[in-house]
Amino acid sequence: MPQLTDNDFVLFGLPEQHGLDRAALDERRRSLQAQVHPDRFAAEGAAAQRLAMQWAVRVNEAHARLKDPLKRAAYLCELRGVPIDAERNTAMPAAFLARQMQWREALDDADGAAAVQALDDAVARDERAGLAQLAQLLDEAGDTTAAAAQVRALMFVARFREDIARRLEALDAH
Repeated sequence: MPQLTDNDFVLFGLPEQHGLDRAALDERRRSLQAQVHPDRFAAEGAAAQRLAMQWAVRVNEAHARLKDPLKRAAYLCELRGVPIDAERNTAMPAAFLARQMQWREALDDADGAAAVQALDDAVARDERAGLAQLAQLLDEAGDTTAAAAQVRALMFVARFREDIARRLEALDAH
């Protein structure tokens, strides 16, 4: 029986690796939620319901972390003793920073939804390649330090894609 303090992978009965079967993850969530749903403990009193609620929240938090490839990678790095520390560790390779500047300029210069969408498509391709490299670093190379740097870089990419999405929404509103 899993414990509330178990890591997410142990809680879900999954291997501690980046590559996960999303269907198995979702099925395990449904199974765990069915076991811990507070309504199942209604006859057992308030204390049992509170504990069930803690379990339900824990399962939902773990699922949210494991289903997102970037959050899962960051979590794996933390479990392996290499914190992401994105607030303090912002060092990035010069080539990455140059690409970020090019993307920013392209977004500033984009004149219409089609141009912004084309930029998003290009950034999304880069993001997918970065996630693939991240999975390789974690699951095959075992290079958690390089993986943590890749997580930090992909966090920048994710924030930039949020900026693109806001720009697209603004263009759609007009």
